[in-house]
Amino acid sequence: MKDYIISLFNKLSEKLEYIAGLDLTFSAPAQETHGDLSTNVAMTLTKKLRKNPRQIAAEITDALDYDERIISKIEIAGPGFINFFFNPEYVASIVPVIIREGENYGRSVINNGKSAIVEFVSANPTGPLTVGHGRNAVIGDTIATMLEWTGYKVDREYYFNNAGRQMRILGESLRLRYMALCGEENEFPEEYYQGEYLVDIARSLFEREGDSLKNNEVSFFKDIAEREIFRDIENTLSNINIKMKSFFNEHSLYEDGKIEEVLKSFQEKNLSYEKEGAKWLKLTELGMEQDKVMVKSTGEPTYRLPDIAYHITKFEREYDLIVDLFGSDHAATYPDVMAALKALGYDTEKVKVLIHQFVTIMEGKEVVKMSTRKANFITLDELTEEVGRDVVRYFFIMRGISSHLNFDLQLAKKHSDENPVFYLQYAHARICSILRMADKEGLEPDDSLYRLLTAPSEITLMKKLHQFPGEILYSTSGFEPHRIANYLEELAALFHKFYTECRIIGVEKDLSSARMALAIAVQTVLKNGLGILGLSAPDRM
Repeated sequence: MKDYIISLFNKLSEKLEYIAGLDLTFSAPAQETHGDLSTNVAMTLTKKLRKNPRQIAAEITDALDYDERIISKIEIAGPGFINFFFNPEYVASIVPVIIREGENYGRSVINNGKSAIVEFVSANPTGPLTVGHGRNAVIGDTIATMLEWTGYKVDREYYFNNAGRQMRILGESLRLRYMALCGEENEFPEEYYQGEYLVDIARSLFEREGDSLKNNEVSFFKDIAEREIFRDIENTLSNINIKMKSFFNEHSLYEDGKIEEVLKSFQEKNLSYEKEGAKWLKLTELGMEQDKVMVKSTGEPTYRLPDIAYHITKFEREYDLIVDLFGSDHAATYPDVMAALKALGYDTEKVKVLIHQFVTIMEGKEVVKMSTRKANFITLDELTEEVGRDVVRYFFIMRGISSHLNFDLQLAKKHSDENPVFYLQYAHARICSILRMADKEGLEPDDSLYRLLTAPSEITLMKKLHQFPGEILYSTSGFEPHRIANYLEELAALFHKFYTECRIIGVEKDLSSARMALAIAVQTVLKNGLGILGLSAPDRM
């Protein structure tokens, strides 16, 4: 429905020049009596045209050339809202469209021919993925899928931060655990990684090699720990249905000379200087509040330098869209990287940085505190094993990414319609059950009979089905996966209401066939939506 109105306004711009180039918005009014879709375009033009908004609205509605078989009427309401009412028959005609398009209903070609890279998770390989990493993982994967549904060719990438001080500490932590098994008494520093996972790796080494490795360098133990933890990370992602296209190792930036190239570029542009043995980036000349260290006096780069070099590789790979997903601890620091890239001549308009808030796991009324080094964390694997993959994924995306998320374990464990995941999946399974029962009764769906679908709950349900393609587009353009989750919950509620009010089995045969077709259309949209979110659509529950 929205696409049809947009097409009307596109044609209208040839008659009314002031319509051309406007960022038009259409939304469903809060009250059904105010129509199916509404726009405030007349009010946004008041200042520009210096006219009363109702007068502008009248000019627009008089000039609109619409098909009366599609739109039954257009009204001007309040200070200048334009409300559109669609014919019920047109609303119902969505049923055969959805059945015909099937698993492709909701897809668009708006971004065909474009490529995107979505970098997400990117947790340091110093321990298992925790629930804190889980939200990033699920949001990133879902956004990548949403982009694919709008036509992008998407690469999912994990930036593997395997260089620097934290990796040396990891290697030393494993070495001390191993040496303890070899009988050497040692004090384990508080700042070292305390997790049982390192004890397990050390024990495995000792069982295979005995004490023959005790003279090896820290770098040897660092490599062992990194390899084992990396394998664990890949398995954890696979457990929640995430497969990365590539893992980019930070260490390669040093091996390939990318770090030195960046330093040289800043020097050539007179954007760096040395002070007290450290190399600084002149961020104040780039509009930032203060200069920042790129290379410490010890010769060790800060995170900014490899991050800048890494992003340059993304530009060199010629993506049309570069998406970075970070936790809120990056909110104050990523602008430095963007400013530096822009100064080096890169088009940072291609980069979309998304910041998500953190997760709090609630055990009853108590908060579970988490720290990778202290090892008092819940791993993502543990959470997945306890509540299931679908629940984990859904709970991580059912709130806007800018909102803090309290993960309610008690709710997550419930196998009832109180749990929003089961509520959605039950709607899909219920439709499958209804269709099996209808088949036993010898009934067949017939989408050519859509004109028989005139009951109020049928019309309301079909209007919701119309919204699905637009919901994907708007959710994707705003990078808001929770909107799709919200849409599916509303659709499921409308289906349950329809099924309560409109019997499918036990009514006149043609009407039964038409309602079966409507049920299949809802089933299709639910399955497509759940698929975008990375969730299963069970036939039975």
